Amino acid sequence: MKRVVTLVLCALFFFFFRAAPVSAAEGCTMDSFFCRSLHYTGFGMKYFYETDPNGCFNITGIPYEKAGCTGCHVKSCDTCHAKGEKGNMSFSVEKAKKDATCQACHVRQNATFMIDKKMHFLGAHKIGENMHCTDCHGAHDAMGDGTQYQSMRAKGATETKCLDCHEEGESKAHTVHKGRLSCEACHVSAITTCYNCHIIEGHKKGGFIPHKSWTLLVNYDGKVTTGNVQTIVYKSKKFIVYAPRLTHSIMKKGRTCDECHNNKAVKLIKKGEKVPMETFDNGKLKSWKGVVPAVKDALYWVYLEKDKKGNWYKLPDDTPVVTQWGLYATPITAKQLKKLGRSYRAK
Repeated sequence: MKRVVTLVLCALFFFFFRAAPVSAAEGCTMDSFFCRSLHYTGFGMKYFYETDPNGCFNITGIPYEKAGCTGCHVKSCDTCHAKGEKGNMSFSVEKAKKDATCQACHVRQNATFMIDKKMHFLGAHKIGENMHCTDCHGAHDAMGDGTQYQSMRAKGATETKCLDCHEEGESKAHTVHKGRLSCEACHVSAITTCYNCHIIEGHKKGGFIPHKSWTLLVNYDGKVTTGNVQTIVYKSKKFIVYAPRLTHSIMKKGRTCDECHNNKAVKLIKKGEKVPMETFDNGKLKSWKGVVPAVKDALYWVYLEKDKKGNWYKLPDDTPVVTQWGLYATPITAKQLKKLGRSYRAK
C-alpha cells in the first residue's frame, strides 16, 4: 500500500501548495541553503495531500508520513550533479543542464513533450531541440535562494517569466487584456492531462488515460491563466483538484477572440448547463475540445474504476466528490463569465 500511494503522490508532484512551516534543517544532512528549497522540502505536497481540509487524504486516510513521498524529492546534490566515469565520481554542471536530468523527475512535463511529438505539434520553443530547460529555469528555480518558501506558486519562489525574454505586444488583444490575462492564457495550445489516476495502478501503463484536447481558464494571482485538473479514484471514492498549470506547448501566435469569447462551452454555461468535459461510452473516454472557463459546479467529469479484468467502468454520477481548488487557483467569476459571453473581433 505504501508503494501504491507513493506512486500516486509522485504523479501529482506539480501540485505544490502552502504547508505548515518546519525547520529548514529537519532531516537535512547538508549545511546548505538548498535544504530550504522546494526541490528538497516538497512542502506543498504535504499540504496538498493532508493539511488542506479538502486534500486527497480525505479519500485515502493514509497519513502523509506513511505515504513515502519524500522519495520523490531531491535529497542530495548528487541527484543532478554527480557524474560517474570509470568508477570515479565527479561534480558536473553539464549533467545538471541536460533535459534528461530534469525529465527524470518531471515526468508529467516529459509526457507533454511526447504527446506533442505524437500530435506533430512543435511548440514555439521546441524544447530539446532549439531550447532546453535551463535556458529559462536557472539556479534560483532549481536550488532556491535560502528562503523557506511554502509553495512553488508563492511569490519569489520561482523567477522565470515570459517577459524575461519577450516584449509585451501592442496589438489590441494585448492592450485590452493587459494586467488581466497571463501570457499562457492565449499562447498555450492545450493542457496535457493524465486523466483519472487509478491508485491501484499508479504510474503503470493503463493506470490513467493521457490526453490533450482542452484548456481550462482559472484565476491565479489576480489574472486569468491556464488551468488543469487531476481526478483520482481510490476504492470507488472520487477526488478532483483544480490548479493553475503551465504546459510548455507554447504557440507563437495567440488564440483568436472567438476561441475564448462566446465559444461553445461559454454558451452552455450561460444556459445553466454543464460542459461535458469527459464522457464515457462503450468503454471509451470522450474529451471536450477547446477553451473552457472553470466556473464552479459548471463542468461535468466522469470517474472511472477498473473491474477484475482490468476494464474501465463508470462510477455513478451521484457518488460524492471531494473537490479542491489548489495552488491558489479560484474559479472564473460571474463577472468574468459575462465578459466571456460577449463576442469580439480583433482589429
